Amino acid sequence: MEKIEYYATGKRKTSIARVYLRPGKGKIEINNESFDNYFKTISQKNLVTQPLLLTNNSDKFDIIVKVKGGGLMAQAGAIRHGISQALVNFNSELRHKLKQAGYLRRDSRVKERKKYGLKGARRRPQFSKR
Repeated sequence: MEKIEYYATGKRKTSIARVYLRPGKGKIEINNESFDNYFKTISQKNLVTQPLLLTNNSDKFDIIVKVKGGGLMAQAGAIRHGISQALVNFNSELRHKLKQAGYLRRDSRVKERKKYGLKGARRRPQFSKR
């Protein structure tokens, strides 16, 4: 028997999420933990489930995610990106809807590095006249 599975990778800041979509009842598992245990805040949970709700696929797939790097919000963004791409792999007709919502675009904003001679990325030391 052939196992049906749709795979995609999502990224945000320094987080990388490997997302596997399997036909099921809507269970989400992240790093071998339940969805509710891994993400505590409602905003993180909403961010992850946005593409599923937009395409009415929230109860059609079991989602297994392996995510590493970054903070919890960046990980939630990476998972959303991965789920969106996996849904396009499942059905290419969903691409227009997901692209219009902006879920297929990788959010490339990352923290700017600190430069030497400065206190941060752009903050200069305080000027002293005397």
